[in-house]
Amino acid sequence: MRLALSIMCLSIALAGCKRTSEPSPPGHQYQLSGRVVALDRAHQIATIDAAAIPNFMEAMTMEYPVKSKSDFNMLQVGDKIKATVNVSSSDAGSYYLSDIQKQNVAR
Repeated sequence: MRLALSIMCLSIALAGCKRTSEPSPPGHQYQLSGRVVALDRAHQIATIDAAAIPNFMEAMTMEYPVKSKSDFNMLQVGDKIKATVNVSSSDAGSYYLSDIQKQNVAR
């Protein structure tokens, strides 16, 4: 009886410690177009003078983290780009750029 009670208590305690790995809710994605005005290589942040993003924000110059090192390394000040702004639905202050594409500029 004591053994059964001990096993039951241990099972309940372990069940309470079980971590669930629920995926975080999907975030929102918006299409950005703008011009790179500064690059912070130490923190992998691009400052972009962006056009208005419908249903998200007015035109403004803002810093955007870039998660992909290869995306960030291809950027140069003055580049015109299109990219995806990824905004976390669980943390409104968390955002970053991805899918960065340089736009052809006629010379």
